[in-house]
Amino acid sequence: MLTVVSAATPLLLAATGELIVEKSGVLNLGVEGMMLVGAVCGFIATLTTGSWMLGIFAGAFAGIAMSLLFGVLTLVFLANQVASGLALTLFGIGLSSLIGIRFIGLPIDKLPALHIPVLGEIPLIGPLLFSQDALIYFSVFMVIAVHWFLNHSKPGLILRAVGESHDAAHSIGYSVVKIRFMAVMFGGAMAGLGGAFLSISYTPMWVEHMTAGRGWIALALVVFATWKPGRVLIGAYLFGAVTILQLHLQGFGVRLPAQILSMLPYLVTIVVLVLISRNATRVKLNAPACIGKIFHPNS
Repeated sequence: MLTVVSAATPLLLAATGELIVEKSGVLNLGVEGMMLVGAVCGFIATLTTGSWMLGIFAGAFAGIAMSLLFGVLTLVFLANQVASGLALTLFGIGLSSLIGIRFIGLPIDKLPALHIPVLGEIPLIGPLLFSQDALIYFSVFMVIAVHWFLNHSKPGLILRAVGESHDAAHSIGYSVVKIRFMAVMFGGAMAGLGGAFLSISYTPMWVEHMTAGRGWIALALVVFATWKPGRVLIGAYLFGAVTILQLHLQGFGVRLPAQILSMLPYLVTIVVLVLISRNATRVKLNAPACIGKIFHPNS
């Protein structure tokens, strides 16, 4: 169960950030690239300084820097969001490989767990709930915080209004571009943290392409969850469980090619998206109305 939690955490971090981005009406397909850059920067900072905290911050800031590039292209120069997001992923893949070429395979100490005395000793429940590292607790906290933000705060309602009708929000005085920039930066920070978790906690080393498609799964999770934070949490742990299942199946000697078992999480992603798309009405009711649409402030 502990490995399921760890496998789900990078997905949960990245998907929670992307949910806010899409709620603002922006579609950023560059999650994979932001996670990779966050992973390499977080690893290098941890390796060179010996500080996990600096590594975490480096991963978050790297994600923000990548998201700002996307924001400038799509919100200032009004470039196509889909094309810009895909370009951001390709750029992130190349940039992370370039930055991390001298650090491939170097080990570091894993991000330590925060063991809570007494509670952490409870059989089964203790290690699961009270002996995790800080980023795992943070990922769950952010789901709760995002749910409250979207449903019970004025800034959250404004964000949702921008995502539903940017022209109406602009007409009553809200800065659509500023709000969307902040949402995009938040999404970048969360994607960067997801990448940093991979390189300093889940697999404490840097390996090229170590996200292995997790950014795309995070994007699918937002749709799977129909843009609801609680369902993102459930979906992340579901996909985390599938990821661990394929490893255990190999260990149990299941007579299937290793390549097919490795494909299992992505096959599940495709199946889930197909099943969701069968109910197009439900998806349309929950999806932000302006998602992916370019806002022209002078219109």
